[in-house]
Amino acid sequence: MSAAATSWILSEGYAGLQAQALGLAEAAGLEPEMRVLAPRAPWRWVTASLWPAPLAAAADAIRAPLPELVIGCGGVAAAVGAALRRGGRPVVQVQHPRMDPRRFDLVVVNRHDGLTGPNVVVTRTALHRVTPARLAAEADVWRPHLAHLKRPLVAVLVGGSNGRFRLDATVAAELAGQLAAMMREDRVGVTVTPSRRTDTAVTRVLAEKLVPLGGLVWDGGGDNPYFGMLALADAIVVTMDSVSMISEAVATAAPVMLAKLPGWSRRNSVFTDCLLREGRVREFAGRLEMWPVTPLDDTAEAAAEMCRRLGLPC
Repeated sequence: MSAAATSWILSEGYAGLQAQALGLAEAAGLEPEMRVLAPRAPWRWVTASLWPAPLAAAADAIRAPLPELVIGCGGVAAAVGAALRRGGRPVVQVQHPRMDPRRFDLVVVNRHDGLTGPNVVVTRTALHRVTPARLAAEADVWRPHLAHLKRPLVAVLVGGSNGRFRLDATVAAELAGQLAAMMREDRVGVTVTPSRRTDTAVTRVLAEKLVPLGGLVWDGGGDNPYFGMLALADAIVVTMDSVSMISEAVATAAPVMLAKLPGWSRRNSVFTDCLLREGRVREFAGRLEMWPVTPLDDTAEAAAEMCRRLGLPC
């Protein structure tokens, strides 16, 4: 493979999937082209692993010329990537492919996926784009914008309802009450960023409760302060629905507290239970907690292993 290998990222249009694949590619020194998979009818209503002709179903996203390396993330990308590999293209799959891992050159999964094999790399957290260099740069950009907030500064990362957890206005009111109590009792500053999955009613409830106390709740306008918040936070609270957000939070040097939500997920529980046992995270109980932590990030190691196995000059 050439020193400046061309590469694609194959993913559906979900920021969480794309961030994982981008994190792996960037850690390997690649500059990938994003190819968003939007299957044609009727295949968009059929589980990707059942597609008889994956390349035809995703033809709009895989127009030639083909790259020297394909990195896919998610189930749809797995189906398309496995088909591309049959044509001789090296393919790396991020996340459990829900098919035989031998259909890929390399599969990178989290330990909660429970997948092993000779071509499987297991990480403790999801892959992501949080690096010391990015945090340092974002801290310089956002320090003036967050300077008016009290210290210690608590960054709050808010997800949203999904098939396993519920985060609606009622749950948000409970979380807002906990955060407000922490602001009053522990004299902390709070800055909140919603995700793309956060219901507008949730954001509104948080803003109504926290802004009068001096908190900052990003309204989605202008530049996203997410990385700046991670960089400048003395502590982080993150809702427990998102493995990706938790993984990004624990890659920083800040203590991380998990805000519980109604619902349950086996995979999520395996993931968070490991972090709780290891002391990297604690459950959020409405008060600021500070304890010594070490950044937890396996993205660079996964990228190095990818490069070694595929002969990339990383």
